[in-house]
Amino acid sequence: MVSGGFPEDTKMQPVQEESVLTAQEMSLLAEYDSRLYGFLQLNTVEATLKKTLISKAVQYLEKVLTDNRLFQELEQKSKSSVDTADKSVNPKTYCKLGHLHLLLEDYPKALSAYQKFFNLEEEYWKDAPFLYGLGLVYFHYNAFQWAVKAFQQVLYVDPSFSRASEVHLRLGIIFKINNDLESSLKHFQLALIDSNTCSLSKIDIQFHVAHLHEVQGKYHRAKELYEKLLQTPDVSNQVRANTLRQLGWMYRTCESLGPKMQREACAISYLLKAIEADPNSGQSWYFLGRCHSSANKVHDAFVAYRHSIDKSEASADTWCSIGVLYQQQNQPMDALQAYICAVQLDKTHFAAWTDLGILYESCGQLKDSLTCYINASRCKVQIGSNIAARVKVLETQLANPALSNLQRPETLPSIEKAWNLPIPAELTSRQGNANNIQQRGTGMNDVKPYMAQSYTQSLIHPTNTNAGNLLGAGGYMCSAKKRRVSGPGGSEQLLQPQFMEQNSFPQQNSASNVPYSNTQLPQEPSRNTHAGNISAGGADALTGAAFNGATLGDGSTQMGAVPASAGGALMGPNINNNNNSRKQKSGSLALLPSDVATLKMSAAQIMAACKGLGKQGLFNTNMPPPRPPSPPFPPLPKEELYPPTPSTYLEIKKDAFSVELQKWVYSHPVAVVRGLAAALKLDLGLFSTKSLVEANADHIVEVRTQYQQPSDENWDTAGKCQVWPCDSSRSYTSIAKYAQYQAQSFQESLKEEQEKAHGVYHHDTDSDSGSSANIKGVKTKKDKPSFKVIKFGTNVDLSDEVKWRLQLQELTKLPAMFRVVSANNMLSHVGHSILGMNTVQLYMKVPGSRTPGHQENNNLCSVNINIGPGDCEWFATPVEYWGAMHQLCEKHKINYLSGSWWPLLDDLYENNIPLYRFIQRPGDLVWVGPGAVHWVQAIGWCNNIAWNVGPFTAEQYHLALDRYEWNKLNAFKSIVPMIHLSWNLARNVKISEQNLFEMIKCTLLRTLKESQIILEYVESLGKQVVYQQREKNEIAHYCHICEVEVFNILFCREQENGKHQVSRSTNVTFSLSHKGDSNLFYQVSCIS
Repeated sequence: MVSGGFPEDTKMQPVQEESVLTAQEMSLLAEYDSRLYGFLQLNTVEATLKKTLISKAVQYLEKVLTDNRLFQELEQKSKSSVDTADKSVNPKTYCKLGHLHLLLEDYPKALSAYQKFFNLEEEYWKDAPFLYGLGLVYFHYNAFQWAVKAFQQVLYVDPSFSRASEVHLRLGIIFKINNDLESSLKHFQLALIDSNTCSLSKIDIQFHVAHLHEVQGKYHRAKELYEKLLQTPDVSNQVRANTLRQLGWMYRTCESLGPKMQREACAISYLLKAIEADPNSGQSWYFLGRCHSSANKVHDAFVAYRHSIDKSEASADTWCSIGVLYQQQNQPMDALQAYICAVQLDKTHFAAWTDLGILYESCGQLKDSLTCYINASRCKVQIGSNIAARVKVLETQLANPALSNLQRPETLPSIEKAWNLPIPAELTSRQGNANNIQQRGTGMNDVKPYMAQSYTQSLIHPTNTNAGNLLGAGGYMCSAKKRRVSGPGGSEQLLQPQFMEQNSFPQQNSASNVPYSNTQLPQEPSRNTHAGNISAGGADALTGAAFNGATLGDGSTQMGAVPASAGGALMGPNINNNNNSRKQKSGSLALLPSDVATLKMSAAQIMAACKGLGKQGLFNTNMPPPRPPSPPFPPLPKEELYPPTPSTYLEIKKDAFSVELQKWVYSHPVAVVRGLAAALKLDLGLFSTKSLVEANADHIVEVRTQYQQPSDENWDTAGKCQVWPCDSSRSYTSIAKYAQYQAQSFQESLKEEQEKAHGVYHHDTDSDSGSSANIKGVKTKKDKPSFKVIKFGTNVDLSDEVKWRLQLQELTKLPAMFRVVSANNMLSHVGHSILGMNTVQLYMKVPGSRTPGHQENNNLCSVNINIGPGDCEWFATPVEYWGAMHQLCEKHKINYLSGSWWPLLDDLYENNIPLYRFIQRPGDLVWVGPGAVHWVQAIGWCNNIAWNVGPFTAEQYHLALDRYEWNKLNAFKSIVPMIHLSWNLARNVKISEQNLFEMIKCTLLRTLKESQIILEYVESLGKQVVYQQREKNEIAHYCHICEVEVFNILFCREQENGKHQVSRSTNVTFSLSHKGDSNLFYQVSCIS
């Protein structure tokens, strides 16, 4: 395995001109794969021989493929019956070509070769260098969605991958661009603790970590990290300059860092030091100009802005600030020219359009002002603005003849004339440079708000050639927007003209020139039973161990254009046949590698079979990465997409405890049990707001601030169109305070109803979009909705058996299948509390309160009882369609697991996703089956209580474990520790269902194998193993960085008193600890 170095080849002879590779050359090339990308510098004089050798290998492999295709064409023409199995091409040939093209930075051919390997090799996921190389190519083309998938699969199949630090680094960059700051911080921290060589220095990564804290608003922590970075002895001038610049800007903008005068002085001091360290930083000069401007030092501000323009490419931020300065000095023409420069550089610059509108309005040119405001309203990023209201006012004035006289004669050129005015000389050269940069793909037009010009230089600052290899060659700073072209219907395709201009391999017959974009991924790739070598030269010797070859079909050697959905390859070869995956995974779920263990083996046999494996190093998983399922095929007819919701009404207590009810509930994805409270004589008044205040008035309530909207609509904040993202802000209050708000909201509603009855309407607070017309989101300006702000009290913890004794005791009246604690509930065997899952949570609602779309944690079932007095509206879809829901979330750029989303019903209908829609009335119990996707909105004022249950069924355990693996792949914490739970189930429960028994045993055998291998590996390193008895009610442990469950083997520090303390802050996964400092985790605790 290559760890990043290059094999010793100082005695390598000049490469022969022939296309035949010698044994020595093959031996050298066998070490060349994607793991050398960024570390193997082929553009230097010293690497000329290496580059020539790689080019020769490419020619050799292309000749192999060409000869194979010619043979097949001749055979087809002669209709020969000769067996062609021995002439099949090893799929590894394409993978090797992909690696070599990647090292040569020929990205189109690398991607095409990787795609061909994927199509031919069913177990492509076992090749971590292939996944890594594919991720690098996607990263190069800014296809971040697919790059993330590839990189995540690398970490899943090979946690000890030698380039894991590179993977984490790129994931950190991608998530930073996508504004997923928590995920970005996690991956940068993982890259930071990895002791392997990385293309960015530790100091560069530390700067990223500090900057992420700044972007998150954690200014004091960011300040500490920046100052610590400056004290590092070997910090480069570039990092020092960037750090000083960010510190200066923080002092300028963050009020919590001290009095204004003191902060301004510190800001200017830091910025001057930054300029001293890097005089060519346009951003530092720009920030300095902003500081001088706020201090009313006009001349100094102009000088700084001029330096900013001279030192860097044209910046819309800089020209906008110059315009503000001119406007403050009552120089409207100069201000106009500066604003025009800004919006020409960035047509989506909200501040420039707004300031330009203000300038025109101050000069009485209302039409031009309105044009600018409308352009501002179309910008995606709108900071602290009420621009829509201003547009409405100006439209009213211009539409009223009496008010239109306010329009004064033009003192400034109109916006159309100003747009065509000669550009200042100092901008002309810079604008030319900017255009050149954009043509190279380095524009930053479609990055997130925090990635605006003010921060771009601080995000990536290559300080050495390795960093240039990571982010250069068209890498990180490339604009995805510039690399995309519109496909049919306006859809974006990840294509470039160069993909279509040339093909990777010589063509003998134009009829076989079939681009990948016109082909489909094979559902069942044909497999040959013979391992084929095409020539005596030995392509297999070059590509590695022989694989079962896949015969090439008609023209399938063509490696031309890449499909628009090329990233879809990561979903697997059987992407269109995934509805059978659950049948294939029945029984053992294929979770245990078949090479060393079977379900028939005992624990002692497992340990014996694994003996010696740990001395070989860490193991890789033999499980394919999990993937979302395709929806059932064939799709449902349109008339069946709104099925009736299963519901039953209970009249007597006996019915509630019947076996028939349990079977009926378990057989549906979602079910409503009506009349349950009355049948069991539950005192739901114990959960009323009044009772809660009387019991514990100061109890904490999490509050979500939302907009009240119709349940089948979800408008963006500007009210322009309907969207999937369902944003809300979080705060906290007490039960007493929320109860006061709930009552006040009710009183206000009554008052509004009374006023409406007397003909008084409040258009500013009531939504005029109550009807579902125009569900597509296309509304006229008159129909533009405005929504009332509401507060939703959520996640009220009722786990304390002392504080909530009466409430919890009342719930024991429920049947066993619905109880919070029951021997028939898997979650009752976890051994500790998991808030909201095996404990009760309360929700306090006003009309419009929304619980966004989600699946329950680890796909467990859930029970929800409406306390009343109002109703709730529910939406749900079966678990078989969660893959389709996941795909729609990706389409709308939402993280399915951690994002907040509200599905649009038309989208579900168009994608043939069935939908259950029903009303939950007071006293009704809603059963959400395993994995069902659901979302809820309150119709009236009500409270709800809810918790999770885990029935002892194979389906439930299967879905829970499947989500456990999916969460691991996506670096998302599974709050149900499935390994810990599985061992407890084996200890506490006698399993009678055969499938469930096999699944649980499979999990136990797998963890035994992992524990044995890790222990052997640790002992081979000479580390001490300390055995520690598990404490009563000890919680399951998680890695505090990657948040993966850590079972049986924990890494801990020795305390001063000689004891070994295990705490959550020191728990790490083994794949992380073995790559870090050897002194950090030097002992192992094995908990029996």
